[in-house]
Amino acid sequence: MRTCIVIGSGIAGIASSIRLSKLGYGVTVYEANNYPGGKLSSFQQGDYRFDAGPSLFTMPMFVDELFELCGENPRDHFNYSKLDDGCRYFFEDGTRFTCPTNTNDFAELLNTQLGEDKKVLMRFLKNSAKMYDITKPVFLENSLHKLSTYLNKKGLRGIVNLWRLKMFNTMNQVNSKTFKNPKTIQFFNRFATYNGSNPYKAPATLNIIPHLEFGYGTYFPIKGMVDITNSLVSLAERQGVKFVYNQKVEEILLKENKVYGVKINGTATHSDLVISNMDISPTYKYLLPNVKTPNKVKHLESSSSALIFYWGISREFPELDLHNIFFSENYELEFSKIFQDKTVGDDPTIYVNISSKYKKDDAPEGCENWFVMVNVPANEGQDWDTIVAETRKNILAKLSRLLGVNFNAFISNESILDPRSIESKTSSYRGALYGSSSNHMMSAFFRHANFSGSIEGLYFCGGSVHPGGGIPLCLLSAKIVSGLVKP
Repeated sequence: MRTCIVIGSGIAGIASSIRLSKLGYGVTVYEANNYPGGKLSSFQQGDYRFDAGPSLFTMPMFVDELFELCGENPRDHFNYSKLDDGCRYFFEDGTRFTCPTNTNDFAELLNTQLGEDKKVLMRFLKNSAKMYDITKPVFLENSLHKLSTYLNKKGLRGIVNLWRLKMFNTMNQVNSKTFKNPKTIQFFNRFATYNGSNPYKAPATLNIIPHLEFGYGTYFPIKGMVDITNSLVSLAERQGVKFVYNQKVEEILLKENKVYGVKINGTATHSDLVISNMDISPTYKYLLPNVKTPNKVKHLESSSSALIFYWGISREFPELDLHNIFFSENYELEFSKIFQDKTVGDDPTIYVNISSKYKKDDAPEGCENWFVMVNVPANEGQDWDTIVAETRKNILAKLSRLLGVNFNAFISNESILDPRSIESKTSSYRGALYGSSSNHMMSAFFRHANFSGSIEGLYFCGGSVHPGGGIPLCLLSAKIVSGLVKP
């Protein structure tokens, strides 16, 4: 039996292990931590349970597909519910609204609340769906770095329709031209943060992202986000995949530009293929010391990172839901602080996720578990202790102001994750959540391929390579890798 080693058990690494096992490979996954999932993990904090990282679940069919590939019914192992409401939004002037995922209801809401033309909104969302259909076969489901991607009907259709993607305009330029209310523009600009980018720099192609929510819906895993990891690890193990924890791969071993295994604890472990789920930069820097890092990897701008406060809250807030956004007043300044000044402004947009709204045992009765996140720059040696302290103070002031309470009085316990700890726990280069940003019209083409062009048997998956970050794209990266590997 041919063998494959997967480095890292992030969601893409797990999915790759499942797909390679179905191709007939004997697969072993080596994970440096004592738990699987990378960012998609969970932890207990006193009487409160928290999903540590990703909190938005869209396109669940990509998870279901893995069970179906193995001949299993997904509902026997992994279950989720579709949400009627996507997110609740709060603005400094007192404007509040809950965003329904139904497009007609959403258009009616923004017409009533913000005075937007319903026909304009529906046309925008329809165009978002069209852009997704164009990009799907070229940018999302296949390798951009293989000629065969373009030499078929769907690929050629994508190329012919590239002009529809508005690559030469920024998201903000298109959104400002489309909508008349600044709040609507800010609402749609926010989707750039889904892959760690700046809407004032990123191409309007990213306006496909709203389609993921409005076209496919948003969901909540019944057992929490970590159940995506847990259910897929169990599936992989049923397929014969072996997971080895607390084992850090030290080097990818090469002979005559061909992979023959990895080094662990100074000892060679042989394998026919190696798939790295580690971020692409540290993969080259630490695991391929004798291979030159490609220039495009060295010079890519990092995506944003995150500063997360995990707070056990000693009361309930009925005005909040699973997903909540407290917008900054000057959105352009916020992104300028992150990407130009490499710091955090005084008025960051705050995202609050409260899984106990749907999974009651995540917090004691009458309490809530708050995952409080703001976008921050990647780690470049900033004084994070000062930034964390100042940002915490500003978050508390904003929440207290918009919710009309002394919020600090309700925090019963706390832990913090910042770019430094994200980097150390997940090997994410500089703590960037999505590898590189998409702040350039050619960003999709700048991402590293899912294979090595010079080393036979070496492949890459995860958010730092094609097609990008986030759960759906990471799962697609695993699918692309399996399509490149010969059974």
